[in-house]
Amino acid sequence: MPDYSAELETLRQQGLLRDRRVLDSAQGPEIVVDGRSMLAFCSNDYLGLANHPGVIEALTDAAREHGVGSGSSHMVNGHHRLHQELEEALAAHTGREAAALFSTGYMANLGVTAAMAGRHDVILQDRLNHASLLDGARLAGARLKRYTHADTSAAARLLEAESRCALVATDGVFSMDGDLAPLDGLSALCREQGVPLMVDDAHGLGVLGSKGGGIAEVRGLDQSAVPILVGTLGKALGVGGAFVAGSREFVDYLVQKARTYIYTTAMPPAMAAATRRSLELCREEGWRRERLAKLVAWFRDEATALGYRLMESWTPIQPLIVGPSDRAMALSEALARRDILVPAIRPPTVPQGEARLRLTFSASHTDEHMERLLEALRAARSETGAA
Repeated sequence: MPDYSAELETLRQQGLLRDRRVLDSAQGPEIVVDGRSMLAFCSNDYLGLANHPGVIEALTDAAREHGVGSGSSHMVNGHHRLHQELEEALAAHTGREAAALFSTGYMANLGVTAAMAGRHDVILQDRLNHASLLDGARLAGARLKRYTHADTSAAARLLEAESRCALVATDGVFSMDGDLAPLDGLSALCREQGVPLMVDDAHGLGVLGSKGGGIAEVRGLDQSAVPILVGTLGKALGVGGAFVAGSREFVDYLVQKARTYIYTTAMPPAMAAATRRSLELCREEGWRRERLAKLVAWFRDEATALGYRLMESWTPIQPLIVGPSDRAMALSEALARRDILVPAIRPPTVPQGEARLRLTFSASHTDEHMERLLEALRAARSETGAA
């Protein structure tokens, strides 16, 4: 049996022990966490829809009519008409023939990778892919090969050396760095080699593109160019769950083979109704994406002028690189003393020596919120010496 106390003490001494905070309010820029009012710059609620009145109304109205729980898996009798309508709307939104809903993005990635590959196959992935993609390859029993981050040439070299590559998988927007995958090159490479390309666009859906279609919309890549598209619903859309979109034939195959789809209870039908409304708002209210672009440009200009080290990201994910874990913690705590919540991100989530504050922005952040953040960063830098 593991020595839990010793393991926890080791993490504590290394500055890597993680704590959970208790949220006592609705999600939004101004929250109450652990009984304390704070201004949050750490949520993935990019479009500010998690507490939108129209989304709440759609959820409650559907719950009154259809109840709360779905009762069973999609394959038994849990596949509600509201699920079906949401799948059709998500397919249309992403320009795909069909889509299947999953309970979480993690389960979607596990389900796809395990359905696509087996023990004697290879799955090729970007080195900075989300943990769910990496774990999916392990669940499948496949050999996982990882290429240098965002390096299409490195991916090509690995692909040419493998005769049984079943899948190439990449994040669309990388969750800790905020940069975009080189999707044009990867798509061309996969089509040339006859290998399916899977894109997890968890942080791009709703944020990128004129209608929020994500990285595939921005790059102009259709279903044939990106045959497997994964999106989560709990980030920009502000609700919960995930989906996988692609050809009708592929989605039908996935429904038969993805264990994380077959052997789990379907999401509540009311959540599907709320997601439909959120998706409508995403498409109709382009000002939300325009607001995000303004906030990102403002932050980058001011934070750079203050001497902070940023990464090359123009998405709402803005990593502020600090280096050692203890310095990242000190900067996070200095901001917290000023009622600004930005947790430190430390190894193993990011590489050793690259601990950071991962600031994220929402269309709900006001100009006053931004001024408070920048003033806090100015004071915290002077106080901690972080840069």
